Amino acid sequence: MRILALVPGGIGDQILFFPTLDDLKAIYPQAQIDVVVEPRAKGAYRISKSVSDTILFDFKGSNSLSDWSNLLGVLRDREYDIAIALGQRWGIGFLLWLSGIQTRIGYASGSASETFFTKTVPLNSDQYAAAMYHDLLKGLGIDRPMTDVAISVPARDLEWSDAERKRLGLQDGRYVLIHPGAGELSQRKGIDKIYPAENWQKIIRDFQQKQPDLPIVLIKGEEDDEIVAQIVALCPGIKVTAPENIGQLVSMVAGASLMICTDSASMHAAIAAQTFTLALFGTTDPEKLVPKSDRIAAIKSPTGKMADITPQMILERVWGG
Repeated sequence: MRILALVPGGIGDQILFFPTLDDLKAIYPQAQIDVVVEPRAKGAYRISKSVSDTILFDFKGSNSLSDWSNLLGVLRDREYDIAIALGQRWGIGFLLWLSGIQTRIGYASGSASETFFTKTVPLNSDQYAAAMYHDLLKGLGIDRPMTDVAISVPARDLEWSDAERKRLGLQDGRYVLIHPGAGELSQRKGIDKIYPAENWQKIIRDFQQKQPDLPIVLIKGEEDDEIVAQIVALCPGIKVTAPENIGQLVSMVAGASLMICTDSASMHAAIAAQTFTLALFGTTDPEKLVPKSDRIAAIKSPTGKMADITPQMILERVWGG
């Protein structure tokens, strides 16, 4: 059996879809499961235990008829038995109908796309996103509790993190990670997800005063140069790590005692690694992006602006004040 999933969005969206993929693999252990993802999200599947192959397609790009035709050709050549689509654009359903895939599952969202599916399930967006994605399995007659997000980190990434901890003078479980950044796409859209460097400075100073022997480490991703440079300038000598892929990131996060971060792919990585996490939210709703767990706490801005989350609000959660 060959199963296809079309999963628009970034790395965080892919990680949220992992429980659905893992349950598909549990039900159909001999199946090959492939995903169609945007180029920016391909790296997420480095830590997936259920996906065989990734097919790249920029769902949000200005795709020509040739781009759609090329994707259609790939789907036809691989002769999938089942397709599951998260996207609600009419073109996605039409594409799957043209592909000849016999079983096509999507949301009953009231969009024109649903007419091209063989089975639809209600779209309940007022819940944790991973649960909303998992609902699609009901279109296959699968109605089982959703499992937690699970990951599989390559051995070479674990080795990298061991070497990185030695370089930084860290011990497993005895350091705090801070990821202050947000994806470039969010910034281009004007979505407020970056917490000010001056506020991070106050938080870091408080840690250094209360726990002087507890190392604080900044995570610097590809798009975090500016905010990390600002924090380093305000906090000379602070440690910085720059994982090159999601596997290295997860393995560094897994060894930490606490992760403090904004709403980002790093947050989803921390949740998957089951590290204690404190996540900061601006306009987005944390109930839709984080599971109910005693290992994660969310702080939402009272105004929707990240800068209006005061350092004291964060430190009270950290120290239990």
